[in-house]
Amino acid sequence: MRVAERAEETAFLFRQTGWPGHRRRETVASAVRCMVAEINPLCNRNCPESGSRIPFSVILRAFPLGCGLVVACGQIRPAREGPMRGTMMDFPLTLPTILERSGKIFPRVEIVSRKPDRSILRTCYGEFYRRACRLAAALTKLGLRTGDRIASMMWNHAGHLEAFFGVPCAGGILHTLNLRLHPHEIAGIAKQAGDRFLLIDDVLLPLYEKFREDVSFERIIVVPYGCGTLPEGFLNYEELLAEADDNFQYPAIDENDGAAMCFTSGTTGHSKGVIYSHRALVLHSFCCGLNEVFGMSHMDTVLPVAPMFHANAWGLPYACTMLGARLVLPGPNVDPESVLGLLVSEHVTIACGVPTVWIAVLDALEKNPDRWKFDNPIRVVCGGTAPPLEMIRRLDRFNLQIKHLWGMTETTPVGTSGGLRPHMRDLSEEKKYEVRAKQGWPAPFVEIRLMRPEGSAGKSTEVPWDGVSSGEIEIRGPWVAASYHESPDQAHRWTADGWFRTGDVATMDDEGYVKIVDRAKDLVKSGGEWISSVDLENTLMGHPAVKEACVVGIPHPKWQERPLAAVVLKDGASATPQELRAFLAESFAKWQLPDAFVFLDAIPRTSVGKFKKIALREQFANWKWDS
Repeated sequence: MRVAERAEETAFLFRQTGWPGHRRRETVASAVRCMVAEINPLCNRNCPESGSRIPFSVILRAFPLGCGLVVACGQIRPAREGPMRGTMMDFPLTLPTILERSGKIFPRVEIVSRKPDRSILRTCYGEFYRRACRLAAALTKLGLRTGDRIASMMWNHAGHLEAFFGVPCAGGILHTLNLRLHPHEIAGIAKQAGDRFLLIDDVLLPLYEKFREDVSFERIIVVPYGCGTLPEGFLNYEELLAEADDNFQYPAIDENDGAAMCFTSGTTGHSKGVIYSHRALVLHSFCCGLNEVFGMSHMDTVLPVAPMFHANAWGLPYACTMLGARLVLPGPNVDPESVLGLLVSEHVTIACGVPTVWIAVLDALEKNPDRWKFDNPIRVVCGGTAPPLEMIRRLDRFNLQIKHLWGMTETTPVGTSGGLRPHMRDLSEEKKYEVRAKQGWPAPFVEIRLMRPEGSAGKSTEVPWDGVSSGEIEIRGPWVAASYHESPDQAHRWTADGWFRTGDVATMDDEGYVKIVDRAKDLVKSGGEWISSVDLENTLMGHPAVKEACVVGIPHPKWQERPLAAVVLKDGASATPQELRAFLAESFAKWQLPDAFVFLDAIPRTSVGKFKKIALREQFANWKWDS
């Protein structure tokens, strides 16, 4: 009470005498000094009840006039309670904001979907917004709870886009099932994810029947996409939307809540689940708009050839919706002629897909050079594996300009991207192609380091950015996974200081350009040296007779492993192992050259179109080497 009494006394004297300087100045000064002596200890000792310090602001609110006088007189300075905070709003980064934006800002922008019979369905963001909100309302009415996983088995079309937003905006997590996996794998992944409901295209019901007995979805919601019929006991997607409320109220969503879920493609072992937060998807969408990434805006027409069940079609459904880009969704028909037809008819400006897609497209273009014409360059974003340099060069002739990026399911997926920088304009054409064949530099807020094992103690050291030294890519950032879903046995994939071990081996130069050397498990370990299977493959695919090539390490009695090249020749072309070996010898040392060549009709692929090297290693595991 002494502080309160002293404050009142000081305030009274101040009201009576004005600013100290009057004849009672000494009296006021004395009162101030007494207050200082009594307030200072309070500001710097713990409160007996709570054990925490009493902030000066609390005292100031209690006795504003007297304490204010103390401060004004400069007798004491209140201790800062922590770093000064900004004055910006704490606004959540969540998908409902993107959904609202699309309906209000871009309602007339078109969404094009191709159906299984190749007919075209046209809608717009305004209609998409209303239907996504109705889906959210319908799912809530069916009992969707916050954090529930809703599985989808759907092709790339507007209905799937509605699920991309309707499910997370209702508080759920959309889990896109990879329909190209074996039925038993699909069932196992759905059970591991704990999926409650299933959204499925009617044309995919025959696939569902193959694992129906192995899963227990509470609700099956069938989307009328093709000509399929609705089985008894299943819910009709269109009827649910027709009966839903137009005035859906979003639940409380934290930006760190899960919004989407994907499982890895299994190229490095069993599939593992990654849950993307609202925050990660929003930030990743901003990243996609950058010129060094997709360079996308509302002026673009975007064709995601990459399936929406593979790393969310590389984040494009979210980014296009946020930026108002016109979307062209190809459905199940992604053969070269179908892709090229959409590129021309829909005036596409940006397309994305794995290298095998563009290898097939290039083959079709070269066979029919006058059939498809592109008046303006099309940005072709390529990822999954490193594109062959020769493919980049040959696609340029048709106005399809490859832009390479690197990423993974665990990175949402963009990790690096790039292209030529201004000071590179005067480089020779060959040097420019070498730069474009690299994977670019880390996206903003994504950090990368290259680590290489040192000794036998399990320690690693960071390799220099010299463009020569190689090491495993370790990565961290706001849209990089911090763990897998319910997979504690995979904790070793993260370092003690929080970096994700990708399993990809690369070099980085002094400007940050990443060049993938190989997957760590796909490097050929021969006589204590590493041989890049990727470099061998890309060079082989530059041979005029070679359509595709895949190189794997096969056990060898002397050298541990030696490279074997599996080759698919172009139609009507021929080549011998000796000819291909001589072609490679122009670019590689003798010890790096494959010791065996096999010619195949097709190279086995993973569910997302990558070369399935594990299948080749198994097929040729007992290869008989020449002595």
